[in-house]
Amino acid sequence: MGHSHKGSLYVLTWGLLKIILAMAHQTSLRTNLQMGIYKVIDPFVKVLIKLGLTPNVVTTIGFMLNVGVAVIFIIGAEEGNRGDLTYVGWAGALILFAGLFDMLDGQVARLGNMKSTFGALYDSVLDRYSELVMFLGAHHYFLSSIFAFIALIGSMMVSYVRARAEGLGVDIKGGLMQRPERVITLGLFAMLCGVTSLYIGGNYKLYVPGIKFHVFETMSIFTFPIVALAVLTNATAIRRLIDAKKALEKK
Repeated sequence: MGHSHKGSLYVLTWGLLKIILAMAHQTSLRTNLQMGIYKVIDPFVKVLIKLGLTPNVVTTIGFMLNVGVAVIFIIGAEEGNRGDLTYVGWAGALILFAGLFDMLDGQVARLGNMKSTFGALYDSVLDRYSELVMFLGAHHYFLSSIFAFIALIGSMMVSYVRARAEGLGVDIKGGLMQRPERVITLGLFAMLCGVTSLYIGGNYKLYVPGIKFHVFETMSIFTFPIVALAVLTNATAIRRLIDAKKALEKK
């Protein structure tokens, strides 16, 4: 593959990231997309209900799948010496599959008339654990990446600000990087990273004449979005804090 094609991967990576951010910014589009997914998964949800699966069981399955994501990252780091990015690709596929269970448990509760206050709490708690173990795996794979750690902090704070605001009687749900956007971003770009490594290699580096260091490498397809997450999750948490302040002042 020539340099022009390889260099275009840089543009492709950022282009896809911009599309996801634009989708996250359009609340109506996000809602319509979510409703469309519900229509697709509802037949499967009804099968789960007939099998006797409760929402809490579905939530637990989703959490265990995210533990699997961390295991893949860790095995990839230790067995693949962090050079075999196919592990990152498989982890990305599992991130997306596990993310599907975030929607399934809620639908099982709604369609199966199994909503409960504890179920909502259990779902929120395991969602946090799921993100923690997922970022733990990515953090280990990328040699204690500071950006993965900052993204983890931001992800936790997005959820905490909402939960704390709700405890004070304020409903705050806005922001670019809510959990669905975070899951899609990580899963999609991890898969893209793994697939691309099959064609250009896991150690490919792009150099620009006049610059001594490389400006892009195969791993960047996944690490660039992590950097974006590190910024945008914390920006989302701050926005929610500001929105909460305004709402509380009106009470």
